[in-house]
Amino acid sequence: MNKRLLLTAAVAAGLALAGCGTSADNGDNGTAATVEIAHAMGTTKVPAAPQRVVVLDTDKVDTALTLGVKPVGAARAGELTGWPTYFGAGTTDGITEVGVLTEPDLEAIAGLKPDLILGSKFRQEKFYAELSKIAPTVFTENVGKTWKANFLLDGKALGKEQQAKDLLATYEKRADEVGAAIPDAAARKVSLVRFMPDHIRVYGPESFAGIVLGDAGLGRPERQLLADKDDKRFDKVSAERVTEVDGDFVFVAAYGEKAAAEQQKITAGPLWATLGAVKAGKTQVVADETWMTGIGVTAANKILDDLAKYLG
Repeated sequence: MNKRLLLTAAVAAGLALAGCGTSADNGDNGTAATVEIAHAMGTTKVPAAPQRVVVLDTDKVDTALTLGVKPVGAARAGELTGWPTYFGAGTTDGITEVGVLTEPDLEAIAGLKPDLILGSKFRQEKFYAELSKIAPTVFTENVGKTWKANFLLDGKALGKEQQAKDLLATYEKRADEVGAAIPDAAARKVSLVRFMPDHIRVYGPESFAGIVLGDAGLGRPERQLLADKDDKRFDKVSAERVTEVDGDFVFVAAYGEKAAAEQQKITAGPLWATLGAVKAGKTQVVADETWMTGIGVTAANKILDDLAKYLG
């Protein structure tokens, strides 16, 4: 636990330092108090208590809602419609869609008169200058594998720094507890499979869900360690080689309706039936919105719920 918390803090500090080389002072947008936030694109003054926040990635939807801030606008993932359901009925009511992750709608964003915009250099770097003219804008560097550092940085920008630290620590403590309750957790080779509209993925140790499995001390199939890959988030698998996704237990997700149709087709086929986990009844379809696109503390806790339910 202590080592992981130290690593989280170190990553967050490194992200902040990396952003200190340039200045992107967007002003205080008329608010009485501001704070300076060092981030992936520079240093930006943001309102100490922002009231109208626009978020441009799915992790930031989770982060804002987790910290009790309802965004006035949000970009959506391309294959998805609507907002996450795992926060409960009514929680996302009133959020205005402002384009998709890779193409935010600048006119719609400006129309919402935000006092803070949260985005990602990985997704929206080319829009940063224009977004900064609309409102103070803070970008995290990457997505997925840096989710904990992103949560802390976005929490600071939202004026919820201590709450973010506390919630992350609580999650990590719970991950230890959930893992400790799973028999032979480290020896369990847990497979993560996601159907995309045009291909299949297996998820590695640096993906969001892979990090959660690691936090719980679970083992992974050797194929999904991605030891020979520079990018250890995920790797593609063809339908003809679907047997490569096998493990002691297989969690399955699908990104959007087209992917879900492909999932149904392949999992009803003869190759899928040969998987050891399938023969043993050790597969489970899980919600893509928590396991894959949530990428935040509340989504991570929902994954822990599933681990406790299906593996505990």
